[in-house]
Parts: sequence; C-alpha cells; structure tokens
Amino acid sequence: MSVGSEIRKTPFHQMHVDAGAKMVPFAGYEMPVSYPLGIKKEHTHTRERAGLFDVSHMGQIRLSGEQVMAALESLVPVDIIDLPKMKTRYALFTNENGGVLDDLMVTNLGDNSLFLVVNAACKYADFKHLQDHLGSSCELELDDDLALLALQGPKAAKVLSGLAPAVNEMTFMTAKQVMINDISCFITRSGYTGEDGFEISVSSQDAENLADILLSSDEVDWIGLGARDSLRLEAGLSLYGHELDTSHSPVESSLNWALSKVRRLGGEREGNYLGDKIILNQLQHGSDTKVVGLLPEGRMPVRDGAIIQDENGNQIGYVTSGGFGPTLNKPISIARLETKYTNSQSKLFALVREKKIAVEIIKLPFVKHNYYRG
Repeated sequence: MSVGSEIRKTPFHQMHVDAGAKMVPFAGYEMPVSYPLGIKKEHTHTRERAGLFDVSHMGQIRLSGEQVMAALESLVPVDIIDLPKMKTRYALFTNENGGVLDDLMVTNLGDNSLFLVVNAACKYADFKHLQDHLGSSCELELDDDLALLALQGPKAAKVLSGLAPAVNEMTFMTAKQVMINDISCFITRSGYTGEDGFEISVSSQDAENLADILLSSDEVDWIGLGARDSLRLEAGLSLYGHELDTSHSPVESSLNWALSKVRRLGGEREGNYLGDKIILNQLQHGSDTKVVGLLPEGRMPVRDGAIIQDENGNQIGYVTSGGFGPTLNKPISIARLETKYTNSQSKLFALVREKKIAVEIIKLPFVKHNYYRG
C-alpha cells in the first residue's frame, strides 16, 4: 500500500465485496460505506450487540528510542512521559499556531517503544511530521503490512474473551498482546462508537482468518463507514476535518479534557510543544469559539456546513457534523459557535435550504458512553 494516486484496498476488501458491501473511495482506499443490512440497522446492531469495522486504512506507527517518551511529548499537549506500560492515551498533534494537525491514540509498549494509531487521510503527513521533528532521536516505522479491526458494542467483550480469556482483565484504554487461534493480535480496549469495544492490530496475512473467526459469532456483523459516523456523532466524538482542523486549537474545539494537567500553566512540564503559548493562553482566558451539541427542532437533519444564526439573523457559527441519530430517533448536530452564545438565552437557528430551523444547545455526548472502566 504505497503512497500514490491509485485507490488502495485493505486486506478485507474481498470479504466486503462478498458480503454485499457498497464500496466507496475514502481517504485513498476503497472502503465499505454500508452492507445489505443498511446503515440504520448496522448502527442499532452495534449499540445492542457487536459490530465489526475494517479500519485498516488508519495509520499504524511505531516509535522507538531511549528518549522516545520525551520526544513524542514535544509534539503533543498531553502527558506521554508518565504513560504507564500497556496503557493508551488520546493525543493531538498541534502546529505553531495551536491548530490541530491530527488526533491520535498512543500506547506505551514498554522497552522504549510507542504505538500510534493516526487518521487515514493524515497518516503520511503525520509520519513526515514525526520524521522532521524526531527523526534524529527516534526510529520510526509506518507499518502498511498491518490490518486493523474494531469490534464494538455491549457483546464485544463476551465474543473476544471467549477467544482470548485474558481480554477480561482489560479496562478502557489498556492494551494487551494475545493469541487468538494461533494468530498474534495486539489489542487495545478502545474505539470510536461510545460503546465498550476493542481495536485489534493483526498482520495482513492473518487478517481474513481473524475476521472469519469473529464473524462466526451470531453477535457479530460487518458495519460500514456510514454507521461508524452516526455512532461517533451520537457519542459526541470529534472527526478530523470537521470538529478538528489546522485553524482551530484543541481549546476552540472543546477538548480541554484531553490537555494533561502536567502540561498546563503551573504544571511540572508546562508547555514545550508547538503552539503552546496560544493554547495555554486560551486555557487560562478562554477562546472565541467552542464546539457544542445541537438538537434541531423537527425531523429534518441539519448537516455539515449549515449556518447558525441568532434571533437577529447574525451568523454566529456553523455545523461541523450533522445527521440523524438512530438511537435517539431524531436529528443531531455538532457545531462550532462563538463562545459568548454557548451560554446565552438567545434563540438560535440553523439555515437549511433557506429555511430557519430552531436548534437547542445541549451538552455532549448525545448518547451516554459505555466504556468499561472496571
């Protein structure tokens, strides 16, 4: 899977075709957007049982070196140095202006090694970013010979622990190397749906065999990108290129919770990453915009790009992600608004096809997270 203009395929491509998937180009890959079950039923299946997602288009990067923890910490506003072995943490690459280059998951493998999972559309730029800043101090490998599956939903742990009992010892944001029917799997208890679940990194040559084993359970079905997006939207989780971009900081995107205390003002390792002065200033004094949840009135979805106005017709923001929430059975949206309006009593409206739809600000997530914390 080399860098180039051609559309690439994941190791599960033929399985998707055989399962009747509707395939679409996505982040340089041909990916399944839905299966014959349909997006709404795929969504509900994941909330109630266990959905299997092909996320092999994501970037899997290994960093190693004696100073690898401190090195990566110089590029993210989170605590990497104190990340325990086989624990996973959410992080963000920032630029000199405090904007977000990408969001990622970081796992400490021990032995001076870190495992990163980055977004598909950003993976080659992320790798170059790491090379440019850390190449002299760390060994870096972007492994395109790995597949990645996400098993998500309330039945995920039952299915996986039946194959690898050690999974029962895992809690949210921990990692473990296990064998499943003689297949070596690196597993984190994490995901992008708001449900309990796992991400499983496996060699491409073992990928189809592992998927077959998981799909042999009556609880498990393939789930496509369509339901993946509606699930993450209900869970209020940011999507790069929507809630996150190079023009807005983590504070402007309401990700203060992800910025570690030790890296904040007065912390023992305050700042010392790209854009730190801007981000630390916003943490202290606030930012001009925030990301919030919106509940539109009625049944019409308010989608990405819709303008948000106050009662006087002034533009005060725009929708970053929007659609229909099958669990709630109503439209839901996430929007970037001027901060002063996020706590005001002003009536707000979304413009959809030149019609004004009343919207109500609500606290994210729309659907409660069900992560397993032990």
